[in-house]
Amino acid sequence: MDFPCQDSIRISESSALVGTPLRIPPFLSVTGDRSSLQESLSPFKEVQNVACGLLAVWAVTAASPVIAANQRLPPLSTDPGRCERAFVGNTIGQANGVYDKPIDLRFCDFTNEKSNLKGKSLAAALMSDAKFDGADMSEVVMSKAYAVGASFKGVDFSNAVIDRVNFGKANLKGAVFKNTVLSGSTFDEAQLEDAVFEDTIIGYIDLQKLCRNTSIGEEGRAVLGCR
Repeated sequence: MDFPCQDSIRISESSALVGTPLRIPPFLSVTGDRSSLQESLSPFKEVQNVACGLLAVWAVTAASPVIAANQRLPPLSTDPGRCERAFVGNTIGQANGVYDKPIDLRFCDFTNEKSNLKGKSLAAALMSDAKFDGADMSEVVMSKAYAVGASFKGVDFSNAVIDRVNFGKANLKGAVFKNTVLSGSTFDEAQLEDAVFEDTIIGYIDLQKLCRNTSIGEEGRAVLGCR
């Protein structure tokens, strides 16, 4: 659906809403008095401005992770086997972060887990303050996961889909993002020393935000193309 916005709104390289110039209705003539034409078009310009404003709000909302950092999280699950649910994962709507029941992995410890997390779907999982240090999380699907304050030191995220994840204040030292989808994910105050970004898939605007993280080393910044 095209909205007649004069300025383009771009979310990432793979997701853009491109504006189109204001179209003159067929019943209006482009000849004659110019001021009359502008006066006739003024109602359409007002509609255009309103549509563009609404579209901008929608774009920001759609691009945000499923749970914002300032929102209140649900109570910690009382399920005694909640941490083991990570070994099963969820299977409904993996790519869109839609799930039958949220996986609550908060405060769980998966340190050096080498087999049970690989390739699992953890879409929209709650991971804050959990430990995954040294784990093999290659090929996982973590779309819209909430991982604020979690520890992923040395984690292998190769070939994983980690879009729209909130990694605020997470420890990602030495994490490997090889051929990993990171579009829409945020890394505010995350620790990214020695992180590997080989063949990482990320939108241009998301890349600009990632490059603002000063913990990324010179090699990582060179691979990402940070200026």
